[in-house]
Amino acid sequence: MYQCIDQLQEKANGVAPLCRLLEVSRSGYYASKARASRPAKACPVTPHMQAAFAASGRSYGSRRLRVALRDRGIDVGRHHVRSLMRINGIRPIWKRKFIHTTDSRHTLPIADNVLDRQFEPVAANVAWVSDITYIRTRSGWLYLAVVMDLFSRKIVGWAMASSMPAELVCSALQMAIAHRQPPAGLIVHSDRGCQYASGAHRALLARHGLRASMSRKANCWDNAVMERFFLNLKMERVWQWDYANHGEAIRDVTDYIVGFYNSVRLHSKLGYLPPTTYEHKMAAKQPIDVSEIA
Repeated sequence: MYQCIDQLQEKANGVAPLCRLLEVSRSGYYASKARASRPAKACPVTPHMQAAFAASGRSYGSRRLRVALRDRGIDVGRHHVRSLMRINGIRPIWKRKFIHTTDSRHTLPIADNVLDRQFEPVAANVAWVSDITYIRTRSGWLYLAVVMDLFSRKIVGWAMASSMPAELVCSALQMAIAHRQPPAGLIVHSDRGCQYASGAHRALLARHGLRASMSRKANCWDNAVMERFFLNLKMERVWQWDYANHGEAIRDVTDYIVGFYNSVRLHSKLGYLPPTTYEHKMAAKQPIDVSEIA
């Protein structure tokens, strides 16, 4: 209504006749113009949301931002977070790239699918998954081999190199073994690639009493959890940067794994806890002794 007066008064003599015509008060009209001239109040949640978004490497959507704000003592609804994201132009941006890294055209021994998509073990060091992915740099491809503990989705071993021989996956597994000291019988699942079927990898598993498990042919769902990690890594970090060389990429990917993914990133599967925090929380839950009940 008051906007109509603004538009019409340019063709009329004064505001008063227009206010009488539209049956509104002049005081109401001027009060409206005063409100419109005042700058909009800044939402106090906005700077906290922007800080949480920046801390996530510009990767969080509305769900994780809401949890991150709650952890800061700010309880807001998801729809409010989405509105603030839209108003402030906050949006995770990524793009897909693809290169094939699995070579299953070999005559090496293939292990049975022992894991069989049992992605939720009851404790740590029961089942690990492993895989290889690629990272583009201006100096050529860098290959990353990773080992994840399915219980907490924590990355427990990794290795990077300019090529992907069997030594790459063995280095990642050796790091995981040295760090976790797993018991005999732990399942190590992978795809059917020649690196994982190699004699070196099979010997490493046997030396520590670990059980090999491999996905069925051309079935990415059998290793879906690791595929999801690689997608998160690329969406949240790798695809946002243009690495000049392998050293730069190695430092940044290591920072993502150690400084963000394992210790900070909120995982919906873990009740929005980081993997390291989740492991500590679950370790603190001591089982009740049967003798105490009796």
